[in-house]
Amino acid sequence: MQFSAPDALQRARRIKLMVFDVDGVLTDGRLWYGADGKELKSFHAFDGHGVKMLIESGVRCAILSGRKSPAVAVRAKELGIGLVRQGIAAKREAFEKMLKRLRLQADDAGYMGDELVDVPVLRRCGFACVPREAPEPVRKCAHYVCSAAAGAGAVRELCEFVMRAQGTLEGRLQEYFA
Repeated sequence: MQFSAPDALQRARRIKLMVFDVDGVLTDGRLWYGADGKELKSFHAFDGHGVKMLIESGVRCAILSGRKSPAVAVRAKELGIGLVRQGIAAKREAFEKMLKRLRLQADDAGYMGDELVDVPVLRRCGFACVPREAPEPVRKCAHYVCSAAAGAGAVRELCEFVMRAQGTLEGRLQEYFA
């Protein structure tokens, strides 16, 4: 169930920073615990490659998560995401601090979240995105609803949408087919 607001391409064209929630966006939202009580996370390679291509195209990426997990720090480092905020209850405040630190306006930033706690940021950013599984009240805040599932290609779909809007997707793809 893909949805794009009439101005979604225009909004995506302006993006200089794309911020991602983790659980239910970069993962499928399930929480896994080992016998020792340690949390495990599963990330999809499709999404990771999409993030890498987006960064290579000139868009900065960040993570803003309400939960804290060492696996997220490891994955962010693998992907080249240097701006990672975990254990954040007040996401809008943290989002505003990111913007200030990077000297960006809210319209310059996109955010992909999936849950009610993400709504304040989704309503503030310039390009609000959600995976298809997001609850209806959250989907209503979005400029773009992915057709792919969370943790299984939704982030990749979004990254390609932004690159397509900015005219950088074909160049990224040609690197593989040259």
